Amino acid sequence: MKSRYDIPCNIAQSLNIIGDRWTLLIVHEILTGKTLFNEIKKSLNGISSNLLSDRLKYLEEEGLIKPELYSEHPPRYSYRLTKSGEELEHVFNALIIWGSNYLQKCYKKLIDADSGEEVAIAYYTKKTGELVENLKVIAVENLHQ
Repeated sequence: MKSRYDIPCNIAQSLNIIGDRWTLLIVHEILTGKTLFNEIKKSLNGISSNLLSDRLKYLEEEGLIKPELYSEHPPRYSYRLTKSGEELEHVFNALIIWGSNYLQKCYKKLIDADSGEEVAIAYYTKKTGELVENLKVIAVENLHQ
């Protein structure tokens, strides 16, 4: 895929990897357990076989998925998420929460599996695990100042 954004920004550079049409939806299908080409294609109404194949190859090149050969004749693969692919689950959860708050027609919501209560996103420091209430985005070159 061609990089569309030449901007020094994590969001822009992430969109260069996962921002093409269908890409996030393909990753989401694999995350939810649809690991075979035909399962993914069936779940994504409207995607062509060629485009799905191209996106899967691209996601492999970017290190988000790993194909596993399960049939040699003809060669057929299942797809598993790598660690970086699995960590997109947080992005999906954020989109589900945003959608449940703002979409006119809501299809999903994120809940606590034990209580059934809807959840919200919270941020904690990596070092101490304490809840952070005052976030600030800084440029990486400013980290050591």
